[in-house]
Amino acid sequence: MPTSPPEQTGPASAFVVMAKPAGPVCNFACDYCYYLAKTALFGPAERYRMSEEVLEAYVRGFIAASPGPVVNFVWHGGEPTLAGVGFYRRVVELQKRYLPEGWRCLNNLQTNGALLDAKWCRFLAEAGFSVGISLDGPPELHDASRRDRHGRPTHARVLRGLRLLREHGIDPDVLCTVNARNCGAPLELYRYFLGQGVRWLQFIPVVERVGTDQASERSVPPEALGELLCRTFDEWVRHDISRMGVQNFLEALLVVSGQQANLCVMAETCGLALAIEHDGSVYSCDHFVDQRHRLGDVRHEGLGALVASRQQVAFGQAKRSTLPRYCRQCPVLSLCNGGCPKDRFATSPDGEPGLNYLCAGYRAFYRHALPYLQRMALLAASGQPVSSIMAELESQERDERKRWAAAGRNDPCPCGSGKKYKLCCLGRARRH
Repeated sequence: MPTSPPEQTGPASAFVVMAKPAGPVCNFACDYCYYLAKTALFGPAERYRMSEEVLEAYVRGFIAASPGPVVNFVWHGGEPTLAGVGFYRRVVELQKRYLPEGWRCLNNLQTNGALLDAKWCRFLAEAGFSVGISLDGPPELHDASRRDRHGRPTHARVLRGLRLLREHGIDPDVLCTVNARNCGAPLELYRYFLGQGVRWLQFIPVVERVGTDQASERSVPPEALGELLCRTFDEWVRHDISRMGVQNFLEALLVVSGQQANLCVMAETCGLALAIEHDGSVYSCDHFVDQRHRLGDVRHEGLGALVASRQQVAFGQAKRSTLPRYCRQCPVLSLCNGGCPKDRFATSPDGEPGLNYLCAGYRAFYRHALPYLQRMALLAASGQPVSSIMAELESQERDERKRWAAAGRNDPCPCGSGKKYKLCCLGRARRH
């Protein structure tokens, strides 16, 4: 007989749960994937399918713990489509059963896209699912890391899934990991997504920890991440704000505008993005699915109680309380907040442990982008579209080119140094 979780005494603050209906298994074997190894938590005979008992307890418990009136369900993996279309039909039925009057559910499916067909896409469209699809760029960059369990390339299958979604009226978000293989071609990568008609893009850095304080060779080097973000931002802010949303940039704009970022990696504290495995186990975070961070079982404990538990609150507050001094004194701390705790295994320049491995990249990008983001925030505050900055930059840079073109050898250097042009930038240009 199913065991019901306790009823909530009242809605908790809004939080997110990454639900793993097919556990950590996947039809792909991406070489940088951190989640495939979670099969070690389970026995050799594990089925890796969320049971009816667990699913009903989760749907009912999450709705009960949510402040409403919109409840956001996120279906993740592994590969969540391995659970089958029938599983998600049941999800929708249970959501309708337990939703209070006037409330509604939103469902997001994060998939590699390879198993999508017309039947899948019809269902997702009819049920109003939003979809995120994982794509690491053009074939030579994507297939270098993202192969299936038999070692075969997957790029063509992902594009087929993308096309099928669009044919059924779903314009998916694209998640691109930034790893050692694709980080060296920032504009090639970005323009590829533009060419594919992507409307919403997010970059996720790959960081694999080796030992206590090293990153694997597959991890993106911090400086390369900073260079990729800077060069992509420069292209986007001048040409593409109106036709593509880049999550990394728009979340930073939220913070500069005085609002809170939606991404937990940028938030001051964490702890409001939990994970639930197929067996009902609830964990502190998708990146901390291990016995130490297991909070309980959704069949026996309410999700609201778990997210408010002493263990989870301490986990979330540690993001802020364990910042090294180098971070606390950083001029872009409000944008970074130390990044994800899983990546804090580097040492600061003054020798303090706990620095984010990606610090150099984040610091370079935020310092580079900040003046533009501040201008965009001012435009928005005055009722103008933030995309107006594109015309402003075009005008400024056109005038700048004219000034340089008109400068004579003996004129003051346009760079503002006070020296003659021939003794300043003109001389440097000739030397280099």
